Amino acid sequence: MQLDFWQLSSGSVGQVVALIAGRAWADGTRLLVVDADAERRAATGRALWEARPEAFLANGDAAEPHTERQPILLSERCDAANGARLAIIADGQWRDEGEGFDRTIMLFDEAGTPAAREVWRKFDGRDEVERRYFAQEDGKWVKKA
Repeated sequence: MQLDFWQLSSGSVGQVVALIAGRAWADGTRLLVVDADAERRAATGRALWEARPEAFLANGDAAEPHTERQPILLSERCDAANGARLAIIADGQWRDEGEGFDRTIMLFDEAGTPAAREVWRKFDGRDEVERRYFAQEDGKWVKKA
């Protein structure tokens, strides 16, 4: 499993999710976006629809029907009803179900740093987990560890 920590210092959660989702979309990878905050989930959904001028990033909410058809599924629960193997935990609140994906990305801001550090330590010494940490520098994402 690959576990990425992305520390958000500028821009919105929706913008970062759209960036990642665009790459996943290009690879044909299904994505689950987990966020307990319904308003932020809705804003993320809008950001995905508006992300690219040439084509939108189709998505749906887990509360709607036909979740299995959604290439990008937004949910308050870490349950990939769409068959996703890539998850973004957009609210910075780790869920143990995140271990069940091939890759999980945990987004967090400055206030979420202590919780992210706890999750980092939780996976310390586990050979089956590759941890990586990214931070924003001058508007770009830079790998730190």
